[in-house]
Amino acid sequence: MKKTWGDKRYHSLNYFLREKFGEKVFKISLDAGFSCPNRDGTISRGGCIYCSERGSGDFAGNRNFSIDRQFEDIKEMMKSKWKNGKYIAYFQAYTNTYAPIEVLRGKYEEAVNQDGVVALAIATRPDCLSDEVIDLINEFNNKVYTWVELGLQTIKEKTANIINRGYELAEFESAVKRLRKSNIDIVVHSIFGLPGEDKEDMLNTIRYLSDMDIQGIKIHLLHLLKDTPLARLHEKGKLKFLDKNEYIDLVVEAITLLPQDIVIHRLTGDAPRNLLIGPMWSLKKWEILNAIDNKLKDEDLYQGMSYHKK
Repeated sequence: MKKTWGDKRYHSLNYFLREKFGEKVFKISLDAGFSCPNRDGTISRGGCIYCSERGSGDFAGNRNFSIDRQFEDIKEMMKSKWKNGKYIAYFQAYTNTYAPIEVLRGKYEEAVNQDGVVALAIATRPDCLSDEVIDLINEFNNKVYTWVELGLQTIKEKTANIINRGYELAEFESAVKRLRKSNIDIVVHSIFGLPGEDKEDMLNTIRYLSDMDIQGIKIHLLHLLKDTPLARLHEKGKLKFLDKNEYIDLVVEAITLLPQDIVIHRLTGDAPRNLLIGPMWSLKKWEILNAIDNKLKDEDLYQGMSYHKK
């Protein structure tokens, strides 16, 4: 059935949050000072090959400051754009369940106790979700709306090995089942443009996620950043960037494949201008988002129109 979500032809995060909380809700991206088993030698020392030195938290707060201080600093910056609204405390950088339980509890508690916080978002890895950690997350889910973000990126095992993801698909599936058993919502990250992947590989990841018990998705364009292992692949000529039109077409097709109840949190990512090697067209984020909206409208496409439940 054809549907729109406000002025969008897909179930946007902004629409979902306004429906849930009745007003604008902003993310405050935090760096709790954690590491990652894919960096500290537990799994690997290289990390995922595209990941920056800040553990994908390039726009998060300063890890040298308390959660209180980070929250206030970012909130003040946001007030210049938006005067009113509520907040999501978003633990973004590195692996945010990779610490002793009492450390995690303290960080999460400090975040949800900030004025105006209505939700908690925790970015982590499927292999860092013990039953004890899930029980802790569930405690917070009973206080404020809470979701967990998992970086799957791709279902293709060959690609997962190339990018040094460090876990197998079965680990992801186990984490999804255990989180959902506790009624915790899940948002999954996927990346378009990974080395060696063609259009069908990327869309196969979307098709797979369409039939998973997940509540949200983030679609990212692969950004090549300075001082990452991926940059060395690029230097050897082993990485080809997607062009802008290719990416727009892929995203639009992905939208049509996703069921209407999955919230689309992101359709492209951000990268720090001073670190970005390419693709440089990705810096014009609003042009890309507008082009996606226009293609959906011009071709009368919408989320879920090509979704067929298995």
